[in-house]
Formats: sequence, structure tokens, C-alpha cells
Amino acid sequence: GWKDVISTTIINFNNEKMQITWAAKELFSSENVSFSYTFDEGKTKVWKPCPTYLLDQDYNSGCLFKTEGPTLAISIRNSNGSEELFSKTLKSDFYIKPNRPENVTFFWKADTVTVSCNKPERAVKCLTLELQYKSKFDKDWQSRTSKCCSVGEQGFDPRKCYSFRVRLKRLVPYCNIVNYSSDWAAETFWMNGTLLDSCDDDIKSHSNTVTVLSCLLAVLLVMLILLILLCKWQRLRKSVMPAIPDPKYIFADLFNDHNGNFQEWIDKTDHAMVQTKLEYEELECIIEAESQQEDEKNCDKQEPQEKIFSFSRAAENNDPKAAQIACLMPTSNTIASFAGFQILMNDDMYVML
Repeated sequence: GWKDVISTTIINFNNEKMQITWAAKELFSSENVSFSYTFDEGKTKVWKPCPTYLLDQDYNSGCLFKTEGPTLAISIRNSNGSEELFSKTLKSDFYIKPNRPENVTFFWKADTVTVSCNKPERAVKCLTLELQYKSKFDKDWQSRTSKCCSVGEQGFDPRKCYSFRVRLKRLVPYCNIVNYSSDWAAETFWMNGTLLDSCDDDIKSHSNTVTVLSCLLAVLLVMLILLILLCKWQRLRKSVMPAIPDPKYIFADLFNDHNGNFQEWIDKTDHAMVQTKLEYEELECIIEAESQQEDEKNCDKQEPQEKIFSFSRAAENNDPKAAQIACLMPTSNTIASFAGFQILMNDDMYVML
């Protein structure tokens, strides 16, 4: 009865190695079974013992051996091989699981991606190439299948990062009894035709850019605030504590030319001011017609180096017409009398008496 209930899993790895497994713990818990196989046909079969057992808790649960032909016969016996517990004959070509794709290439053109791989040496017509992809915004994989060994798909957004993976599949039921596919090729990450290490790099690059810009804006804002506060502080300080002028800059000639000697500096400054006043100050002469001839006579009577003018009477009478102003020559000594005051004028100075 065991021959009818025993289920096995048969895998032919790319027509190179065979793997036969069974549920040893459930089926043969009382003893450890043995396994033998043969690729010979006809009555004369040479059975070979299993070269490599697969174990499940110290029980033989499978056998791994080399593929040697299209027709395979297997036999499971008790531990000493005296009793056959299960036997089966099968076509090994109907259980092929292909190897993963080799030399996978991606070709980008606008929004279209074409993926291709090397063609296997055997049974190319029985194989299809499956492409799966998803962006960082997708939860599930999108699938596209084409005959071996090229597949293309449109509608890719160049602004998104995509994950890609491909595998080979055997056609069922024309070539395989079991729907076997190869393992996935290494997953790759692409964005607008550029290979990336991970789609996380794209997210990190955007986050890093945002972080840098945020920090830069924060620094500029802080600098602006500090500048505004500094300007307000300068105004407040000037209004509360006015700056005391430094005499070194106001009286530069006092310190530079006279080494701080104030008396020497003031004497020279006064002399220069008097000289400047004498050189550039001009007196306006207004001579009234009534008294011009009389004044000229009085001037002629005086000595050449001294002239006397009387203004007291005109001042006492408050007669504006009779008011006179003397025009003095810088080379002569002149005594003028005005409103009871006498003014002595020589070449260098005025003296009021």
C-alpha cells in the first residue's frame, strides 16, 4: 500500500543534476530507508546506490545524483535493501528547472526598457524570460514575460528609481510537467538609465539635499537676525552712551607738530588767525559828500605816518549822513576815534584805547 501513497518531489537542475526528496519522517518514521536509481532502459538495468543523501533529523529524506539520460527509474527500499517500498519510472526532461539568467543587460530608450540575457545551450524553445519591476512607490511587483531571451516594457518614469529582477521559466505542459522557474537573477536598481546601488540612495540624496538647504537657510536667517540686532545695539549704545571724541584726531596738528605743547600751539594758531584776518578782511569805505573835503584837509595836516579821524560828534548827534569810516593803509600807523574810543592801528594789529 505504500507504493500508492508515497509522494516524491523531482527536480532536474538544468539537466545536470537530479534531486529526489520524500517525506521521510511521516512515511518512514520507524526505519531509515535506502535509495537506488538507474538511467538504463530494458530488462537489464544496473541499479546505483544514492551517492549523496539528504537528511531530515538523521533520516534519509532525499538523494542527489548526476543526470545521465532522459529516462529515470528510482527505487526506495528498507534499510537493508531486502524489500522495495516505492518505485517509479519517469522522463527526467519533464522536471527541468533552468539555471538563473546569465549576463543580464538593460537597454534604456526614452520610457522603454529592454532586458536581455545569454541564451542557454539547451532547449531554448522551452524557455521564457520573465521581467519583474517596481518603483519605490509601488508595493507589488509588476510582471512582463516574453520568449527567451529578451523582454521589453514601456511607461517608465525617468524621475523614479526602479528595482528589476529576471528569471527563466519552462513552458508547461509542452516541455515540463511541473511549472519550474529558475532562481531570480541579482536584483538591480535603475533610474533614468543609470545603475544605482539601491533606491534608498535616491531617497537619501533627496533627503540630504533638503537637509543641506534647510541648514543653509537656517544659518542665513540667524546671520540676518544677528546683523539686525547688532545695528539696533549700535544705535542704542550711541543714544545712551554718546561717543567721546578723541582729541588726537580733532587737534591733529597739536599732537603731530607740537607734541602736545598747548601754549606753543595756541600762540601759533592765534598769530595765524590774525594774519588771515588782516589778509582777507576788507573794510568798506563810505565817505559822505558833505564831510569829504574837510576830512581830506585834516588828513593833509597830519604827519605821513599818522592820521586821526573824529567820529565822536557824529555819533553824539546820531547823524547818519555825517558818519564816516576811515580807510587805513597797511603800511601806516593810524589813530581813529569813534564814539569816545580811540583805535590805534598799525601794520600788524588793532588796539582799542
